[in-house]
Amino acid sequence: MSELIISVSGLRGIVGDSLTPEAALRYVAAFAQELSTPGPIVLSRDGRATGRMIADLVRGALCAAGRDVIDADIAATPTTGVLVRRYQAAGGIQVSASHNPLEYNGIKLFDPAGQVLTAAAGQPILQRYREFAAAGNPPATRDPRDSRNAHDGTRPSWVGHQRVGRVATCADTLSDHLGLVAATVNGQRIRECGFTVLLDSNHGAGSLLGRHLLESLGCRVVLIGGEPDGRFAHRPEPTAENLVGIAPLVPHHGAIVGFCQDPDADRLAVMDEAGNYLGEEYTLALCLDHVLRTRRGPVAINCATSRMSADVAARHGSACYRAAVGEANVVAEMRARKAVFGGEGNGGPIDPKVGYVRDSFVGMALILDALAERQIRISEWVRELPRYAIRKTTVPVAAASLRAAFESLRRRFPEAAIDELDGMRLDWPDRWLLVRASNTEPIVRLIVEAPDPADAEQLRDTAAETLAPFSG
Repeated sequence: MSELIISVSGLRGIVGDSLTPEAALRYVAAFAQELSTPGPIVLSRDGRATGRMIADLVRGALCAAGRDVIDADIAATPTTGVLVRRYQAAGGIQVSASHNPLEYNGIKLFDPAGQVLTAAAGQPILQRYREFAAAGNPPATRDPRDSRNAHDGTRPSWVGHQRVGRVATCADTLSDHLGLVAATVNGQRIRECGFTVLLDSNHGAGSLLGRHLLESLGCRVVLIGGEPDGRFAHRPEPTAENLVGIAPLVPHHGAIVGFCQDPDADRLAVMDEAGNYLGEEYTLALCLDHVLRTRRGPVAINCATSRMSADVAARHGSACYRAAVGEANVVAEMRARKAVFGGEGNGGPIDPKVGYVRDSFVGMALILDALAERQIRISEWVRELPRYAIRKTTVPVAAASLRAAFESLRRRFPEAAIDELDGMRLDWPDRWLLVRASNTEPIVRLIVEAPDPADAEQLRDTAAETLAPFSG
């Protein structure tokens, strides 16, 4: 069997293999048991074929734990965050495996503020889940009035029949989120342009709000994969190799831009009017370049995000702060710095005016607003931005050898500025290298960025050679 990919804010696995009904029930029970905030839980899913089945399990587990449920059915991950705030809920659960392949699904947890759980909030839940799993006990019915069945910490705690939670259906999942996004741009200016826009939702949840948003902005929408049934037409991560069949459709339909979402629509990749793949790193950089023209203040990104975004911030006189990789870490840094914008270079812009969740709809609206305001093609706009080449690889490194491996890098590159916020990041004036250990495998991931592709590849290869002796 494969292993579950588990973090403080959620889990993912292959349905029927690592992600079993028992695992889902234990995880949801741990979440419900550790929640101290009263109120209902918002439940949603990203449209995968297995989503309804898992959502049914989640809904039942929440009700059995005494929690009311607001069932939003298919909704994007950032929409879930908006709904948590709308209903003043105790939290939220999104059934999604994000960009993982079709056979995967997962569970993502939200706090009462409508953001993905922080490490501090998620650690007790993760610990409780591990206790349930280690005990190997199936979920057990418990009447809290019966002292003979006192909770021993190794079994999920279910309530009696008189305290079972109720289920309500969310009839309108879109309006609040649409209104928040629309309020960040000049809708009339965009509508006057009458843009043709291609949106590839790839049969995920993004088509629901995506079509509605773009049409409300006066766009003629060419929608690809608009049925949110999880029958992906291509591999779900919006990378260049996965979108080769989408690229020609942008100029074919006369679109001024191509927007490509992942299944739960928290990430956005962009193509220019000729169908050239700009990528996910450009999503955040473009948004920052537009937002910082009118909003003054700091921004926050993660330490694996392209220097392009930091350069754009500097160009506009904004301080740029880096956080450890992970949406919750970026959000924490944004809140601490009172950032006006932030996000991750995987296509995840975060606008505090909409919510502290990565949001593809924010990216689409801001990019269209900039094109309408400046009356330029997106290819022209991109040429104004700094350019870097990113190269990635993995190297097998045993966990016990990780510290020695880092010290070897320190000796190999003594001139680099070193930051150990998340793994080890080495910085030079025009390039950087990040080395991070995997949470699930005995490997480290190397990310290198430099102005020239050949220089990036050379630095990557040198770093990989330096780490090679530590694979045993």
